[in-house]
Amino acid sequence: MTDTPANPDLERTDPVRVLLLEDDTPLRERFARILEDWPGGELVAACATLDETLALLRQQPVDLLMTDLNLPDGHGIEAIHLLSKLYPNADAMVISVLADDETVLAAIEAGAVGYLLKDADPFELVESIEELRAGGSPISSSIARILVRRMTAPPPSPSGPPLTPRETEILRGIAKGFTYAELAEWLSISRQTVPVHIKNIYRKLAANNRSEAVYEASRRGLIRL
Repeated sequence: MTDTPANPDLERTDPVRVLLLEDDTPLRERFARILEDWPGGELVAACATLDETLALLRQQPVDLLMTDLNLPDGHGIEAIHLLSKLYPNADAMVISVLADDETVLAAIEAGAVGYLLKDADPFELVESIEELRAGGSPISSSIARILVRRMTAPPPSPSGPPLTPRETEILRGIAKGFTYAELAEWLSISRQTVPVHIKNIYRKLAANNRSEAVYEASRRGLIRL
């Protein structure tokens, strides 16, 4: 009796398309080697800047974004926002040295479903990715303590000059990654007035860019990400 051949289509699993964002060259190369050696994944690119990552996300789909947070040209949360907008079924994992309460909370609220510190070893990193892709939320123990502590803390009270309803709407659009043109169309306002509102938002929040404005607004409880 001849054995029935296995169906290769049933056995084949597409590799996880991973996009890495890390500005520190030695760390980026270390993480890239780990990902290239992982048989379950395909490293799409290892980016050093936020701009490079945002451009690549707009060009091709990914399944997993692994990102640092503090970058020379912005904040990794902006990449998480764009990932969620373009690829709702994709996952985002933060790998950072930052472990303060506000940074962790902002990243989780932005859509990160995993948060590891940069001292993770290769085995822990791959194991965490596989856990995440299986539906889990791999989080370093120190990060888990922060989340537990924040769950029992009272919400922060708004401070500084209040935002107008229109400014709050624009800020929500910024958090979603909208362009000036998209904000104008979304709110049915002139494209020329959008930069004016954004300038006022930056001034009131003491922010220098979109990422800082979204982070500060979230920290003050002005918007929920």
